[in-house]
Amino acid sequence: MGKLTLTTFLTLDGVMQAPGGPDEDPRDGFEYGGWVVPYADEGMGEFIQEVFARAGAFLLGRRTYEIFAAYWPQHDDPADPVASRLNRLPKYVASTTLKDPGWSPTTVVDGENLQAEVVRAKDATDGELQVHGSGQLAQWLLARDLVEELHLLVFPVFLGTGRRLFPTGGLPTAFAQTASRTTGSGISLHTYRPTGRATFGTFAD
Repeated sequence: MGKLTLTTFLTLDGVMQAPGGPDEDPRDGFEYGGWVVPYADEGMGEFIQEVFARAGAFLLGRRTYEIFAAYWPQHDDPADPVASRLNRLPKYVASTTLKDPGWSPTTVVDGENLQAEVVRAKDATDGELQVHGSGQLAQWLLARDLVEELHLLVFPVFLGTGRRLFPTGGLPTAFAQTASRTTGSGISLHTYRPTGRATFGTFAD
């Protein structure tokens, strides 16, 4: 049985939209795509390679899948832990509209029975079933307590607008930090595992 993990890039104000380029996701008039690029450094690359080395399969939202599928097959390198795994390991795409994925091996997961399909995919995975980006899917998984480990790469930039990982109305959830470090350019790398519902109290007078 595998473990479902989520890895995502965030700004200081929690924005995850279009980290890699200006045209990646301009929905809602978003004008700040590519905010990761000025901070990408060796420490970030090392962390990403560590994450991908544990991958057994990938679970992606349709938008992220299409972005990956347009890039990685043309940049394949068996020695690259990111390219080699994305191009060769099983990929599951949560979509009700994608009918004919061209990037093998890919399975389109039925959106009507998504939770059961995700559990089935995780049970069939040796290693981590990894979610990368995939904002709407990530929120859906978090709302159902399906994410077992969270890797957040927090960049030292504030945007003030954009789609966020943790929306208003999400379930109050407590996490335990299991690892943390900072890269030379100031990216904070945090790993968390959920511990249950958040609890609350008051300081004594």
